[in-house]
Amino acid sequence: QGPLVESGGGSVQTGGSLRLSCVASKSTAGSNCMGWFRQSPGKEREGLAAICGDGNTDSADAVKARFAISQDKAKKTIYLEMNDLKPEDSAMYYCAAGRVSVRRRLLEPTAYNFWGQGTRVTVSS
Repeated sequence: QGPLVESGGGSVQTGGSLRLSCVASKSTAGSNCMGWFRQSPGKEREGLAAICGDGNTDSADAVKARFAISQDKAKKTIYLEMNDLKPEDSAMYYCAAGRVSVRRRLLEPTAYNFWGQGTRVTVSS
């Protein structure tokens, strides 16, 4: 297994909900923040939400009303609760971990050095 393992993706209809999970392995030790990103074919990887061990969080304006990030430190797991899903939310969703020292970088993919394999989300109309 890789440093991060995502699960929870799937196919839902418009308006549906999904909860993604990401478990971090010991190889990500030293990381203080984890985040969720997504990427569609032909598009750049987009930061959705991030959370740090000190509780600091950030979410993209485009999804903050519908998506929520949370963490279970004991399980080394973060979650992304996604509600009111739309077809444009269809993408590969990735979890990332890294040592992020500047809050404004929490949603930047280049701030993270550990990545999962991704879990696919498909929303049909």
